[in-house]
Parts: sequence; C-alpha cells; structure tokens
Amino acid sequence: MEQLTHFVADRRVAGSTGRFGDVYDPSTGQVTRQVPMASADEVHAALADAAAAQRGWAATNPQRRARILIRWLALIHQQAGELATLLPAEHGKTVADAHGDIQRGAEVVEFAGSRSNRTITRSGGRGAA
Repeated sequence: MEQLTHFVADRRVAGSTGRFGDVYDPSTGQVTRQVPMASADEVHAALADAAAAQRGWAATNPQRRARILIRWLALIHQQAGELATLLPAEHGKTVADAHGDIQRGAEVVEFAGSRSNRTITRSGGRGAA
C-alpha cells in the first residue's frame, strides 16, 4: 500500500509517530493509501516554516507576486487534464465535475493575480495578497 508523506519546507517528510490514517477512494470505499500522523513537534515545525514562508511572500514585490500567480495559472491550464484524473480518487467526483472544480480554482488564481498589486493592509501600506 502506498504511504504518503508530509510536504514541509520544500521537501517530503515521513511522519515520526509510526501511526497512519487510511485514505479512501470515496467512489469505491476502498483504502488506496495511508497518510502518516504527525507529532506535535512536526506540526509546530510545519507551522513555523509556513509562517516564515508567508513573511517572504509578503515581502515580495506585488508585481512579482502577480507574475508568479499568472505562471501558476498557466501550469494549472497545462495540467488540467492530469489534475482532473486525480480528483475523482480523492473526492469521488466524476472527471467532468473535476474539470469544473479546476476551472473555478483557476478563476480564483486569475483574480488573485490581477489584484495583487492593489492589495492594501489595514494600516494603509502595501501588504500580502
């Protein structure tokens, strides 16, 4: 059975607890994978890394953030077919429904990319998207 990993700080990390949760294909009820349970220390480390990454993103020039989001949007469109075949196993959706979800997600990324240079914090300065 495939065992998944956590993805923290740009790398795959196996859980250290030795405990796993089952991942089910909702359309069949079959267990298809297992995901490791994280320890409290692993969760805290992941949160600290996410907070550091957010500070870096917030410090990134808004135009650069927009370019990154637009590139991500292009990748979503390029990989839409492959993504649509993955979603049914995770969510029990049909491939047609998965295409609709991907399109809606792409629209959110497109909106965020078009608005990133207009984002203002409550204090009145430029802020993170």
